[in-house]
Amino acid sequence: MQRQEKVHELLVRAGLTVVEDVSPGSLFPPEAGWRIARGIAAPDGAVREALDAEWWRRLADADGGFLVAVLGYRIGGNDDWWTHVRYTGDGVPELTGDPGFVALSLDGQVLLAAVPGADGPRATARDRQADRQADRPRVTALDRLPERLEETAEAAGRETEAERAEVWAAVPGRPAWPVRWAEGIGFNPAAPDELLIRLLDVTESFLDGCDRPAVLDAALAHPDPRVRSAPADTFRPKLTSDQWTRLVRAEPSPSRRVFWAGRAHDRGAELPEDLYDDLLAGTSRAQAAELPGLPARHLPSLAADADPRVRAAACARWEDLAAPLRERLLADTDDAVRTAALLAHHTGVPMPREVFTALPVPRRALEQCRLAPELEAELVRDEDAEIRRTLAANPGLGALGVAVLAQDPDDGIRSTVALRADLTEEQRAAVRHDFDPASMAMSHALPWVASLHGDADAMRRLAGSPHPLVRRSVARARHLPPDVVERLAGDEDRVVGLFLAESCDDAPAETLLEVWRWWDGSFSHPGRPRSHPNFPRTGLLHYADDPVGRMRRLALDDPRSTPADVARLARDPEAEVRHRAAQDPRLSPADAVRLLNDPASSVRATALRNPQLPSRVLADLLHDRVTAWEAVMNPAIPVPVMHRIVTAAAGAAR
Repeated sequence: MQRQEKVHELLVRAGLTVVEDVSPGSLFPPEAGWRIARGIAAPDGAVREALDAEWWRRLADADGGFLVAVLGYRIGGNDDWWTHVRYTGDGVPELTGDPGFVALSLDGQVLLAAVPGADGPRATARDRQADRQADRPRVTALDRLPERLEETAEAAGRETEAERAEVWAAVPGRPAWPVRWAEGIGFNPAAPDELLIRLLDVTESFLDGCDRPAVLDAALAHPDPRVRSAPADTFRPKLTSDQWTRLVRAEPSPSRRVFWAGRAHDRGAELPEDLYDDLLAGTSRAQAAELPGLPARHLPSLAADADPRVRAAACARWEDLAAPLRERLLADTDDAVRTAALLAHHTGVPMPREVFTALPVPRRALEQCRLAPELEAELVRDEDAEIRRTLAANPGLGALGVAVLAQDPDDGIRSTVALRADLTEEQRAAVRHDFDPASMAMSHALPWVASLHGDADAMRRLAGSPHPLVRRSVARARHLPPDVVERLAGDEDRVVGLFLAESCDDAPAETLLEVWRWWDGSFSHPGRPRSHPNFPRTGLLHYADDPVGRMRRLALDDPRSTPADVARLARDPEAEVRHRAAQDPRLSPADAVRLLNDPASSVRATALRNPQLPSRVLADLLHDRVTAWEAVMNPAIPVPVMHRIVTAAAGAAR
């Protein structure tokens, strides 16, 4: 709000009356105005010495109204909003000079702008020096804006091979944005492995999502610990067990080695036994003793360790401990060890009242222990709702306790009971639980359902559960019997169908298409349902005239679609359809330039990365601070040029 107030103050000082802030909607966006003002894909003859009163009269409507954006006054850039203003003076508004502005007539026909600094990215060093000496802004005035931009796009699309070679020979050149290039070039799909390996010496940020084995291997062997750890700091990429092992072995810090070993186990990696031997022999033995992947052969030595923290950690593997070791831990002289042993022991043996009351912190017993019948009967009726809520999730709670909590006056407690693994589906149906079917807060499977994913009979039973979260959890299975798939595909809860589309390789094409009508992929399952192996790949062209834009997007996935279809959908009224066209490598160079001016920021950003962008336009975008980061991801940049860009970035980093 503070920035908004400041820009309004500046406009008032310039002699303008502020009407309102305006979202571009279908209008020409301020971001494109700034780009043209800086001379990128700008019509010829746009640069002028000054803006006289005649141009301002042509800009304003009958009431003196027009749209304006001021450089540096929008959080996240100037691409989001125009400010509708009025000017009723006879002269020129005092907007020239710093910080710079771009203005648009309400009918979108006239564009005026003044930006400080050099005369665009293609200016010579002498021109730029002269501009700096004169402190002269670049002034732009254009009328018939849509027509002029159309002509510019068509002209840019007629670039010759010789012109392309000339352009790329001059890159990186000046002005340069090496930091922005370094941040973006790692995401360029055409960048070869050797270039990305070089880039590791400059930045590791691109490793988030990188799935190239050679690059990941190089990162894990890098001397910089920040680079080595980067691939393991995210769920993507998914490292192999061997790569996790190398990461752990290369880590010099004993505590960090244990940390990475724990994360490797959480990500499903299998570490070699001798690695656990090394971790237990290190100075972080107490932390290593807590690793769930420790081989059972280490448990006797852990249970007899001199360090009570190690002995307490051994209690977490109670079922794997021999009876004499359990008895020794239950009689341990250390209170913390003895408490850990008692809690582990009473997951199978009911805990009497005297043991419960002697516990320093009874909450863990409420969470995981079986309780003596009379103690349990008292606690499930305790006036403290937090005690009852904790018991409701305790897997060791007895049938009578479950029955009492199933009738609890607290909605949250009953809702917890309704998701217990030990209920029959008939019992589950009888529990009044609070659940919003529109909620998607829990996107993972219930752990106890996930543990049964390989049991076809269990999946059949649970697919008919009265609770949507149970059915959703079944849908998260990678493979399901055909009858279960059919049942879930027809489920009244559409999130069941979504989870089936995201997780189950057996999801039918009809379900995938239905989900596609309202879902476009998530962070955890990017690309689904469209990337699902059962998603239709043919017969999609007939959706080109579908009234739903999301379905029109599919037309370009049909192998029978043509560049003419791409051109048509590049002019679609809905942004998500134009966004799909902007991704297509069959997009014409002229249309790629045209989409740089699209009202939707997602379309503009995608057009920046389309390989059909003319080289001169792309090179100019590389040299613009606002667009450099995404432009450097464009796969049309020749590999030798990419190497020169990385060299420039490396030089700036030193």
